[in-house]
Formats: sequence, structure tokens, C-alpha cells
Amino acid sequence: MPRPLRVAIVGAGPAGIYAADALLKSEAAVEPGVSIDLFERMPAPFGLIRYGVAPDHPRIKGIITALHQVLDKPQVRLFGNVDYPNDISLDELQSFYDAVIFSTGATADRALTIPGVELDGSYGAADFVSWYDGHPDVPRTWPLEAEKVAVLGVGNVALDVARILAKTADELLPTEIPANVYDGLKVNKALEVHVFGRRGPAQAKFSPMELRELDHSPNIEVIVNPEDIDYDEGSIATRRANKQADMVAKTLENWAIRDIGERPHKLFLHFFESPAEILGEDGKVVGLRTERTELDGTGNVKGTGDFTDWDVQSVYRAVGYLSDELPKLPWDVDSGTVPDEGGRVIEAGAHLQSTYVTGWIRRGPVGLIGHTKGDANETVANLLADHAEGRLSAPAAPAPEAVEAFLAERSVRYTTWEGWHRLDAAEKALGEPQGRERVKIVEREDMLDASGA
Repeated sequence: MPRPLRVAIVGAGPAGIYAADALLKSEAAVEPGVSIDLFERMPAPFGLIRYGVAPDHPRIKGIITALHQVLDKPQVRLFGNVDYPNDISLDELQSFYDAVIFSTGATADRALTIPGVELDGSYGAADFVSWYDGHPDVPRTWPLEAEKVAVLGVGNVALDVARILAKTADELLPTEIPANVYDGLKVNKALEVHVFGRRGPAQAKFSPMELRELDHSPNIEVIVNPEDIDYDEGSIATRRANKQADMVAKTLENWAIRDIGERPHKLFLHFFESPAEILGEDGKVVGLRTERTELDGTGNVKGTGDFTDWDVQSVYRAVGYLSDELPKLPWDVDSGTVPDEGGRVIEAGAHLQSTYVTGWIRRGPVGLIGHTKGDANETVANLLADHAEGRLSAPAAPAPEAVEAFLAERSVRYTTWEGWHRLDAAEKALGEPQGRERVKIVEREDMLDASGA
């Protein structure tokens, strides 16, 4: 009797779970069946939904409910707290599985090459996000001494960083933030937050709903300079072709013409200001220099040679995420992705047998969470085509228990899907006395203990 198709998925965020879902919905799941193991570096699943989405966005975290339904399936197992390649290598994975899909996402900050990025007070947004989301592998404290702060970038991560800096700790207390994050935000001195984009309102990458949410806080006064509301032919074409871009531009226009109110924390959205240098004294940030830009007719901008120095004491760079290079796989340094064709990993012009990618490690950190579904479907379709045509390598030890024996022999303390339910219950129990849905457990050892690893 033919055995089930054995597939390992490295990375248990949305991209990896969507790939598992595509496999479960395939004809192969009916005959001969599929057996899927997800390997996750963190003790808990869900990737950037747990460690990349701002805590005051429970709406997005609702996606976890849909992901739960996939991980609840009996054909799927979770091995958390298992690190590729330190705990299990590509060769070892291929000894247990017919195919391996990498879906490790992107967690580091993309570099910004301007003078002063190395100064004390210059931070990558991804590091700050990891701190306020209670990531176990980052420091427990964050320096929040600056009264005036700059955020570079006009995407949703920049909005998240600006909003967390501008809100009060008590506003965020009803969320899942752990005690160390609440204590850190209690002493946050930021009264002004300045968000800078080098292009115009029509080119901003905000989601309309995320942008409007800025104005919902009783403590944040959102301010837009009327001089920054400008469009050229390319911008007008963008607004006509893209409903979201048009909604963002309309929101910014409305904010630009209204009177400035009395809310205590000011959040400025600046357009047509290109960061040129982070200014420092004695190794610390004391300002930001930007060059004024102007539209060139196509929606792109050019510098004007007119510079402004802004009085800020810290700068957060939210100019994009970057994936970590994966050992034993080919790597495109410029894009920070694994080269592929249709999800098949390509090395020296040929498919690296039985090896696939999906999500941000495949196409870069662009798009919303839902966009990874299309990636997963294409990758899985090609994996199944390779399986049907006999192009996958045969694993030496395909029995499911062989992996458990291997991890036990390596003394890897791993978590399971049942363990996630225990951790989930423990976090909800921490929140209950305070009337909160949950309080996130931060320390890795505490997560492992709560999971019964």
C-alpha cells in the first residue's frame, strides 16, 4: 500500500500554514494522503502575526482562528523551538521527507545607507516591533528617552511604530503586552513623532484602515502640512487605478485642511522629505536632515537641493524587512530571497531537488498576509506535479516517528500543537485577573515550560 506523501515545512507563520492548507486540499491528500510536519524556530506558531503585528491590532490577529483550523488537522504536526539548520539540517530533513518547503519569512531590518545610522538612538523598526511584541530573543528593555522622534518610511510598519510611540502605556494596557513592555512605555517621553516619506500622498503604502486608526486615539493629534498635498500626472493615474491609494490620499487631504486640536501627543506625517543624514553629537542622535523632493510627472520624485534639519533625539528606520540567509540554499543578496521558479528553488539554473520556497523568503517582504496564499498554492501545485512525475527524491526514513526519535537523540526540547494550546491557556489565565484577553509570556524557557515541551 503506498505511504502518504511526507512534506516538511520550515516556518510556521501564515505562509507555511497556507502551504499546509494547500496540500490538505489537494488530490494527493485523498490518495495516497499527505503527512505534514511544520518546523518553527519559536516555541509558538504563527510567525509575524504573533511577533510582527502591533498589539493594538487584534483584528489582524483574528487570522489566527483560520490558521488554527489547519493545524488542528490530524495530518499536520508542529515541532516548535526547532531551529534550522542548528537543530536539523537540509540533508537531515531530506532523509525524512519527500519534499521540504521553506517559509521562514523576514524578521530583520533592510539597511538604510545614509550617514549616522550607527549612532546611539538610531534604531531598526523591526527590533522595536520585536520588543513591544514580546519576542523572547530581544532585550527586555527599550530606551524611550527622546521627546521628539523621527520614523522613516510610509508603510504600515512605520504607522505601527509611530502609533505605539505616540500612544500612552495605559491606552495599550488592555492589549496582550507583557509587563516589561507596559513598564517601558510608562516612562516613554515622546511628545512629538514625525513620520517621513520621500514621495507624495499618492505613493504612500499605508492601508486606508491603518491610517485612519491613527486618529482614533484620544491622545494623538495627527497633523499633515497642506503643502505636502501635491499630485502629478503619475500620481493622479495611481489614484484612478488604485482604490486604496485614493482612499489614503483623501484621508490625508482631510487632515491637511482641518484645524490642529488639543490632543497632547503630536504625530506629524511629512511627505516629499528624503532622509539625507542622521545628525549626531558625542555618538548620539541630535537631529535628522532631509532633502525636499518634488514630483517629476511620473509619480517619482527628484531632489531639490533644499535641506531641513529636524530637532529629534531618536530615529526609527521602517524602510522594509529583510530575510535571513538560509544555509545550504542559494541566495540573492540584493533581494534577500531564495532564487526560485514557481516556488522551486533554483541553483545554477536547475531545480534543487525536492526543495521549495513560499512567502516572503521567496518574493521579498511585500504585500499583506493574505497575499501569501497565492504563493503557497503555486508552490504546492509544482511540488505535487514533481511528485506525480517522479522527480522527488525518496527519503531514507519516511516513518513519522523517525523525526521524533531524531529530535530526542539530539536532546532538542520541542513544542507541539497540543503544547501551543497549553501555552495559549496559560497566557489567557495571566490576563483574566486584569480583565484582559491574554498577557503574552516572553521568556523562552517560560514558554517551553507552559507548553509542556
